[in-house]
Amino acid sequence: MEKRVTLHDKTFRVMIPAEEIDAAVGRVAERLNHDYAGRTPVFLGVLSGAFLFLSDLVRKTEFNSQLAFVKISSYEGTQSTGKVQQQLGVDFDITGRDIIIVEDIVETGHSMNYLLAHLRAKHPASITICTLFFKPDKFLYEYPIDYAAFSIGNEFIVGYGLDYDQLGRNLKDIYVIDNE
Repeated sequence: MEKRVTLHDKTFRVMIPAEEIDAAVGRVAERLNHDYAGRTPVFLGVLSGAFLFLSDLVRKTEFNSQLAFVKISSYEGTQSTGKVQQQLGVDFDITGRDIIIVEDIVETGHSMNYLLAHLRAKHPASITICTLFFKPDKFLYEYPIDYAAFSIGNEFIVGYGLDYDQLGRNLKDIYVIDNE
């Protein structure tokens, strides 16, 4: 019997089990270990969704790094509002630093575009984007997504840091709305 959870008014079923997520995070970490060997980048976690991914990712890296967090949002319920709001920001100088933005999911790219413009104004040496999920069919921009653990379609997902109206972040698997 397939595992299901109910959050608010919707039922979700497992789409990606925890073991597959862990393996994908390991593959991203291997690439980062190669690309950042001998460097000390700043991992910039986008709250709240990326906290589990960032935590697991940095523990699989083998280079020195710093951690910082930013909180931006553009979601209400299951839909992006298209308007980005920043609530927390980087509170130290990133001039000349390598920045690895760690995001839970990149869809339209509006939030990331906003964040990239904000960070570029602070003159880092480099900025790369690392996301757990990328939705290429919804992406509206030309900048590269440097590291994506998974590319998915347009389904709405929860778990492993992603939420539905603030519920479901604690789920170890990734769930998708069950249309049965």
